[in-house]
Amino acid sequence: MNNRMRLLNCALDLFSARGYDAVGVQEIVDSAGLTKPTLYHYFGSKVGLLETLLSERFGELYTKLRSEADYRGDVPLTLHRVAAVYFRFAERNPTYYRMQLSMWFAPPQSESLKSVTRLNEKQQELLEHLFICAAKDHGNMKGRHKAYAATFLGMINTYIALALNGYVVLDEALTHRAVHQFMHGIFS
Repeated sequence: MNNRMRLLNCALDLFSARGYDAVGVQEIVDSAGLTKPTLYHYFGSKVGLLETLLSERFGELYTKLRSEADYRGDVPLTLHRVAAVYFRFAERNPTYYRMQLSMWFAPPQSESLKSVTRLNEKQQELLEHLFICAAKDHGNMKGRHKAYAATFLGMINTYIALALNGYVVLDEALTHRAVHQFMHGIFS
């Protein structure tokens, strides 16, 4: 593993365990067995390290989401595919997912919230577009795309948080139940 990757992996572990604001640059470089100038060489700053960490890991998720959120006339199937992408990603990247979820609830002016907000907005926009497209086939959905996207993503993230804490398993049965639960709300 190269120095850049060691810094990213150590930062991920530390940020996930204790939160971005509670971890200093010195602790990150000590954990990686490197020096501050090495961190600054690769990332420029602690926030540069955070933004690199978030964007590189998020890129994998977002690429898969874009493909699966492409609405093709079947709302439950599309939502099932989207939920499955989130669940599989969270299973493969639990430390990252815990970190980015916790950052969503950081103080309003914090660097971590500002950094993660851009990624959350991209997810929201992608899901809104899905519901706008679906509204063409389901008139009762028209104009509700923002609420549906936020509610669906909130439900997904809640199940992932439960799984990260050992309360549920992100399996096919849960994917099906979650989408069914959400769809029941849309069509009722």
